[in-house]
Amino acid sequence: MTKTLSSPPSWVKDAVFYQIFPDRFLRSGKVRSGAKIEDWDASPTVHGYKGGDLWGVIEKLDYLADLGINAIWFNPIFQSASNHRYHTHDYWNVDPMLGGNEAFDALISAAHARKIRVVLDGVFNHASRGFFQFSDIAEQQEKSGYVDWFRVHEFPIDPYNEDAPATYDAWWGLHALPAFNTEHESVREFLWNVGSHWIERGADGWRLDVPNEIQTEGFWDEFRRRVREANPEAYITGEIWHEAGHWVGPEGPFDGVMNYPLTNAVIAYGIGNRINHDAIVDNNDYHVTPGINAGEFADRIDRLHELYGPEQRTALLNLLDSHDTGRLMSMADGDAELVVLCLALLLTMPGAPCLYYGTEVGLGGGPDPDCRRGFPWDDVDAVPELTQAVKGLIALRRKHDGLRSADFQRIGPLPGPDYGRSYVYARGTGAERIVVAINHADEPDEIPIVAQALTGNAQVLWTYNDVGFDGQEIHMGPRSIGVWLDAEASGTSNG
Repeated sequence: MTKTLSSPPSWVKDAVFYQIFPDRFLRSGKVRSGAKIEDWDASPTVHGYKGGDLWGVIEKLDYLADLGINAIWFNPIFQSASNHRYHTHDYWNVDPMLGGNEAFDALISAAHARKIRVVLDGVFNHASRGFFQFSDIAEQQEKSGYVDWFRVHEFPIDPYNEDAPATYDAWWGLHALPAFNTEHESVREFLWNVGSHWIERGADGWRLDVPNEIQTEGFWDEFRRRVREANPEAYITGEIWHEAGHWVGPEGPFDGVMNYPLTNAVIAYGIGNRINHDAIVDNNDYHVTPGINAGEFADRIDRLHELYGPEQRTALLNLLDSHDTGRLMSMADGDAELVVLCLALLLTMPGAPCLYYGTEVGLGGGPDPDCRRGFPWDDVDAVPELTQAVKGLIALRRKHDGLRSADFQRIGPLPGPDYGRSYVYARGTGAERIVVAINHADEPDEIPIVAQALTGNAQVLWTYNDVGFDGQEIHMGPRSIGVWLDAEASGTSNG
């Protein structure tokens, strides 16, 4: 099997993603599923549907475009018996509750007309009890023609008897999620064909669910080859929660990964010890506590830049919250200023930033299922300063090439009595050299400037809270952010 080596798609470095959980974004009223639907504003439940659909997303594409979004990552949209749709029944059809294939085609057309890319969620490690080939095994047991599609250890199988362990391989041992046997040629061909089919139908890439759990040699290399054959500009990113240098670059099958190490660092610095512990979801690779100072944060960022090369750095999917974590606003205990600090870091770092739906309007939520609330369309102006900050930061990123480059230079913190408060870094080079300073503390900070930081001709691009520069020092008020264009400053990038 020939490995295809290619660079990330050219558009990804310019992308600002928006993650949409389809059942919770907007109920259009065009879909009549007959299913029982929860009240939109009620607390979400594990199994309940709220009835959001793809037609509803189409209605709000102009809202997203106005925000500055130019790429959407959707949680799974294929037919399923779960509101999150990670329990796939049919990989060839969009769930009728979301509007079916007709709504998908309309969405692709409407999104592309607005220059918004669409990336789908691919769940290829496991299927569901409702997946036809697995259902055939449940019906016919060892006589099934699909018995080798899954790893069955003992017959008869009983996928609904959860009082006893599953007698087949299942994701995390869950009866509802039988794991594919990707050593079987027919399974591999099926999944590869699904991957290329939806790209041919108009999708712009895949976010791959738990791809590290597929151990079959060459599986993802061939997946990449077929997807890129269907569209050379298709983006492939994987859900890897830890450092993942071997998954990307010349030797890796993906363009990017979900950059949870950055998530951990940004929240630990931006929110720090002010975090609401009730909103935290903790696992082996996701640690947003304890709080860290600017020096520790700078060291973590340097580590990430050493791990990923310049080209890969721009294709990482950077995020602060998702359907698998507590929401940023709740982790900040409702403090919008702390959310802005974190978002400023997200939107001025190398990589493709991704906002979880509703973050821009202050939508809160604790651990699953609370992090999957309905979008509060009747209350979009609840936190106007947050929404305006998001728009301003996205516009800044999209306007300046330096903020979308791989170029990065650590400037501070500098040794001194206030070593632990403010972080200063530069993005871009030459005429597009951008300097960013952030003070995460509840106290002000004074930052002495060295030659590679700012010159007296620095142009202020964006500030938040009290920030000033007198030619000698940057004056940072509590919880403040300053962004300058300073083409004349000296210094070199580590990109």
